[in-house]
Amino acid sequence: MFSRAAVVASCVGFILIGALQALYGPSIPAFRDEFGLSPSTAGLGLSAHFVGGVAGVLVFDRLFGHADPAARIGNRRLLGGSYLLMAVGAAGFALAPTWPVALAMALVAGLGFGGIDYGLNQLFAVGFGRRSTAMLNILNAHFGIGAILGPALIGLVGAEHYTAVFLGFAALTLPLLLCLAGVRDEAPPRTGEAAEADDDAGVDDAAGADARRARARSRSLATVLGAFVLLYVLHVGIEAGVGGWEPTHLETVGYGATAAASATSVYWLMMTVGRFLVAPLALRWPARSIIVVSCAGMTACLLLAAVPALAPYAYAGVGLFIAPIFPTGLPWLNDAAPRARRAGALVIAASMVGGVAAGPALGKAIELSGIRSVPLILAAVSAICLATTSWLIRATATRPAHTDPRSATTAGRPPLGGIGDRVGEKP
Repeated sequence: MFSRAAVVASCVGFILIGALQALYGPSIPAFRDEFGLSPSTAGLGLSAHFVGGVAGVLVFDRLFGHADPAARIGNRRLLGGSYLLMAVGAAGFALAPTWPVALAMALVAGLGFGGIDYGLNQLFAVGFGRRSTAMLNILNAHFGIGAILGPALIGLVGAEHYTAVFLGFAALTLPLLLCLAGVRDEAPPRTGEAAEADDDAGVDDAAGADARRARARSRSLATVLGAFVLLYVLHVGIEAGVGGWEPTHLETVGYGATAAASATSVYWLMMTVGRFLVAPLALRWPARSIIVVSCAGMTACLLLAAVPALAPYAYAGVGLFIAPIFPTGLPWLNDAAPRARRAGALVIAASMVGGVAAGPALGKAIELSGIRSVPLILAAVSAICLATTSWLIRATATRPAHTDPRSATTAGRPPLGGIGDRVGEKP
């Protein structure tokens, strides 16, 4: 019973973090009027949120796996602290008397956002066994629901009432603190590092050939992690790039402003739908197969988007195909790099960096080649994602497709005190 409540609360939490991220943009006109800001300065609210998000992922991961057992925090404290930070930050942003104070509060809200994003994604990645990929897609689909509802709410009440929306958001976050009883609070032992220490001791006792094999394994692990980071940075950059530039591209090739805005909304909707649709497929197909098909479909749709008559439909296809990549990659990462305890935090933080960097990087490329080149530039980036995924499939071919969380400790990556295997059981 408590575990089912925790799962439901986790999905609600992802709706809220999706809404929070999406509230800043539609509120910019009100920020400008209230504080007398330029457009670029008003846009710093979302930037502060993302900076806080990256810091939240890295800081909470550090505390979660601290070398000193007394300094570690467990799952319940991690999520509870993150919900509180997000609520305080959102309320403080709404009530801030000056823009610098508002930016500081956006940073605080971002810290909580990052902790929730990291904590729940990691819990779902190891807490459901072979169902982890499906459950992660469902969890992240709720993020998309929030990203759709947030701007819709601002549009309904008006940007001038953004303070009430942020305060209401903060109030909705607090009840989730009551639903943390279904999450086991144990922080994991540092077995991944203990296993590495055992390997080092074995190297001291073994011949030089064993030492060379150990170094080769270390290099291989670093390369695999680097490939996952590249995949996450680039695909989130494509996600943000399409969302940011699709309206401008469609208007440039002849569509009206209303049609362009509607097509962009459909793109975000298809991302949400795609995650729900892939959940049952994830029970039958391994993560690597889903991701390689997603990257191939995404690349093909971006190439089709260069044809004006097909562009709105092709962008919707991009949303459908890109949807599973983020949640599906996390269980694959855990299987491919079981000893890299901080791998999940690294790729989640990298995905946020990708979202921040996409705007200026794509803008510079568009300055050189023109608006009509938007889908072709993004298709080239998508092709790199496809090549990276193909390499990862070969590099991790000997890894199992799924890791049972009950055996994760022996594989070098302990379970995080998950919420999944006990869903539906009586306490």
